[in-house]
Amino acid sequence: MSSPVVVAEIVRSGFVEGHHYGSVVALAPDGSVTWSVGDAESQILPRSCNKPLQALAMVRAGLDLPPDLLALACASHSGEGFHLDGVRRILAGAGLDEDALQTPPDYPLDDAAREALLRAGGGKTRIHMNCSGKHAAMLATCVVNDWDTETYLDPAHPLQVAIAETFAELTGEEIGVVAVDGCGAPLLSTSLVGLARAFRTLAVASEGPERRIADAIRTHPAYVSGTTRDERALLTAIPGAIGKAGAESCHVVALADGRAFALKTDDGAPRVRPVLMAAALVRSGVDREDGVDGDAVRATGELPLLGGGRPVGEIRAAF
Repeated sequence: MSSPVVVAEIVRSGFVEGHHYGSVVALAPDGSVTWSVGDAESQILPRSCNKPLQALAMVRAGLDLPPDLLALACASHSGEGFHLDGVRRILAGAGLDEDALQTPPDYPLDDAAREALLRAGGGKTRIHMNCSGKHAAMLATCVVNDWDTETYLDPAHPLQVAIAETFAELTGEEIGVVAVDGCGAPLLSTSLVGLARAFRTLAVASEGPERRIADAIRTHPAYVSGTTRDERALLTAIPGAIGKAGAESCHVVALADGRAFALKTDDGAPRVRPVLMAAALVRSGVDREDGVDGDAVRATGELPLLGGGRPVGEIRAAF
């Protein structure tokens, strides 16, 4: 079995002062592995990369949302005003309010939104937590099916059983671990290959719930993350792409032609995640293809290191 390898170097003043270890995989349009580094076949916890697959299970179970709110169901949102309004719309459509959410109270991910909240005298709330769109959609799915809304996070709840079945189907792998995610929801394991394969299925779908999820992400990328995030910039730069980042430096992107990329670092450092995804896309030539904003793709992977307030180095991919 392979092991994680050095995937990035931390370079300061021309000196390599450290490394990030991890794994990356790229799939061809037919779903076969084009290239990989490290260990792409062992089970990982993809964290929020799982959200579009969870949302797919909800749509299959009867959840019916417009594209912007469906994108929010897939989101680790920044807590900007339109995100919060969207969560409230999902809840109101199900006859619920914020009290039904079981997300842990938190601040917005977005710096400006968090600072504005604090200046206004606000504090942590359940709706500001970045997973509140997913939780609102879970609750709405329960209402549609007349399932209990108090226990919707229990792995044995019909909602979570349906999610697990869909997840295993799309990844093509048996779920090895059922953990608890940061938001309290069940967290299902797969490999990087399985994760990329699942997103490929969404990206190439021509109809049905799979196409609805993909199109929601494509048309409303800011709802999936936020207006200032690298994820939104990347999806905007590549026509037809879908993707999702997650905690512990996970990221998966799939293109309309069926190519897909997934990665994870061992140390979980969020700073290196966009560097690696940009490098994976560049290695496969995506930045040079017609219709793609190559400068924007490459820019998402630029991470200068500062010394005295000016750039003196960078974190760069090593594969």
